[in-house]
Amino acid sequence: MRCVFVQFRCQPGKTYQVANEIYDREVVSELYSTSGDFDLIAKVYIPENEDVGHWLAEKLFDIEGISRTLTTMTFRAF
Repeated sequence: MRCVFVQFRCQPGKTYQVANEIYDREVVSELYSTSGDFDLIAKVYIPENEDVGHWLAEKLFDIEGISRTLTTMTFRAF
């Protein structure tokens, strides 16, 4: 499994709706509300044999109320 972090910027007034939809899909390990440029951050484990971009697009990025995302890939450094 590959760990990625996905940040979500939501349309005004839609953060709770987006967060509930993310949880309903049962594809994230952790989900947090954040301050700053983005409203939510999720820790996601993606199967090794899956393309990260396609997997995220199919599982998360079609949620109504998301205006922007930022995906951060992680790498085993130690």
